[in-house]
Amino acid sequence: MSVRVRFAPSPTGFLHIGGLRTALYNYLFARHHGGACILRIEDTDQTRFVEGAEENIIDICRWAGMEFDESPEKGGPHGPYRQSERTDIYRQYANELLSKDMAYRAFDTSEELDAMRERQKNAGIAAKYDRTVMRSEYTLGPDETKRLLDEGADYCIRLKVPVSGDIRFNDIVRGEVIVNARDVDDQILLKSDGFPTYHLANVVDDHLMEISHVIRGEEWLPSTPKHVLLYQAFGWDMPKFAHLPLLLNPDKSKMSKRFGDVFAKSFREKGFFADALVNFVALLGWNPTSDREIFSMQELIDLFTLEKVNKAGAVFDTKKLEWMNAQYLRNADPESLLPQLQSILKEHHIEVADERAKGILTLLRERITFLNEIPGFGAYMFSDDYVIDEEYKAKHWTADSGAIITSLLPIVKGLEDFNHIAINDAVAAFTKENGIASKLFIHPLRMILTGKPVGAGLYETMEMLGKEVCIRRIERFLSQEGK
Repeated sequence: MSVRVRFAPSPTGFLHIGGLRTALYNYLFARHHGGACILRIEDTDQTRFVEGAEENIIDICRWAGMEFDESPEKGGPHGPYRQSERTDIYRQYANELLSKDMAYRAFDTSEELDAMRERQKNAGIAAKYDRTVMRSEYTLGPDETKRLLDEGADYCIRLKVPVSGDIRFNDIVRGEVIVNARDVDDQILLKSDGFPTYHLANVVDDHLMEISHVIRGEEWLPSTPKHVLLYQAFGWDMPKFAHLPLLLNPDKSKMSKRFGDVFAKSFREKGFFADALVNFVALLGWNPTSDREIFSMQELIDLFTLEKVNKAGAVFDTKKLEWMNAQYLRNADPESLLPQLQSILKEHHIEVADERAKGILTLLRERITFLNEIPGFGAYMFSDDYVIDEEYKAKHWTADSGAIITSLLPIVKGLEDFNHIAINDAVAAFTKENGIASKLFIHPLRMILTGKPVGAGLYETMEMLGKEVCIRRIERFLSQEGK
């Protein structure tokens, strides 16, 4: 059987990290097996539709390096790929279930359903639709049912769940799952507005689109017995199921906005590299090896198997993600990051030649986590108008500092080759000749030239700034201190 999988989000909000992981696992699995990965938009809940959500889903997946083989955007042989455009199909299959006595009509009002839930709550039992006491075809009888239909009364179509026996299916991640039929509700399949629920539309579409594997979040596991019953009712072969573990907050609760942003676009806006976020998300519940953590997309594709997905929830550790982003920043070819860096610099009204921009990136990237930190962290690289850390100054600028820096200035002015090796050699000779400990001038000099207590190597920084800039800043500072 050829592998065909789908990512089927609802456009009820922007794509969150859990959704990105589901999309990624489907994509990796399809590419690993040379199969197809489909994007299907499950927009049957029109009351919760969010403008721009579908575009956000496609945009984020593309940014993350995932291109779908079939989608609303690209089309394909199994379209349409928006469920709102397939409602006639669902009605056809809902009517087929009615004709097989695998489903029935229910005419209850929302007030009657609320009263039922209240009664069950007061009795201490789980809320569950009871077709034998509510206004279903079973209590109304054929004549009353026909009368209501003739009058155009609102009704929904519910799944007729067996009253006894077990519902069984195998899950690639969790093994065999057994659920007693009495614990499964008579789920609504077609709502009174003619739109299907997730359950009917999902099963019908997966069958018609020839989906071989359903890879989705653990939150859909309780719904799977209903889907199994639908496959059996239609006489269709079931796809293989794989339910992914929950994503957890640091306190092991289900991941939520209480611990910060959970939307994928927020991570892009903060400056995370797509490759770093994909790498991190891929390892939330799956890891092919214990001896490394950095993988390219192609390596993830080559190594991915559902059998290595864990059952236990995966903790979303933002600090770990930041570490991973820093690794990508430090190991990337500066040339490949140049367009993005120049775009960031332009946003800060900074103009600098490409070669200098690459040099600054190479020098500073060991000290930062995000590329967009360079304009702030390295402000001294672009202008003399930078802020001096007063706490750093108070700690390292002593009564002797002015005299030491003043005596060092001619050494700096006298250098013909202003590179970090030449600077190091000249300063080393100066300190040896004058018996000056390096800490007495290194910190004051860094403070004068950059304003910061941390940064790249001092002499490498001086080389990048250039001789003229270094002399100008030292003389300016000494002149100000003399006042």
